[in-house]
Amino acid sequence: MLSKEERTELNRTFWAGFKIHMNAHKSSNGRSINWLNYPSDVKGIFIRMEVDNKVARLCFDMQFKDEGIRDIVWEQMGELKKILESQMQSETNWIKNLHSTEDFVFSRICWELSDVSIFKKDNTDAIYSFLKLRIIEFDLFYQEFKDILINLVH
Repeated sequence: MLSKEERTELNRTFWAGFKIHMNAHKSSNGRSINWLNYPSDVKGIFIRMEVDNKVARLCFDMQFKDEGIRDIVWEQMGELKKILESQMQSETNWIKNLHSTEDFVFSRICWELSDVSIFKKDNTDAIYSFLKLRIIEFDLFYQEFKDILINLVH
């Protein structure tokens, strides 16, 4: 079993490696981008990459304080579902109501790679490839349709 410090260091090393792995790639709009802190340009929308001891995932999280706004954005994403899923070329999970550890409700659209672990070095290449492909596919979709979401929320 790893200590907390060892897990923290492994996590830091993993994400630093992914950042290097993605350095040469620009956003579909031609700009340099920090892929680890993907800018949604919408307060309440977060694009996250997560890896643990079972799964790697790319998440599109809708965390609006106002449930009505969250519902409107969820509905709009539903309108874009066929386009999004076609772009992503991977099974998409739609979860309308998730409860955070801080006990607030949010909605999530995500793509997962199962049976991988951040703790297994021989999984690193597969995880990096999965996350790279998914975030690049997502970026193509998001750059084209984010103005719709921006206009809904503002």
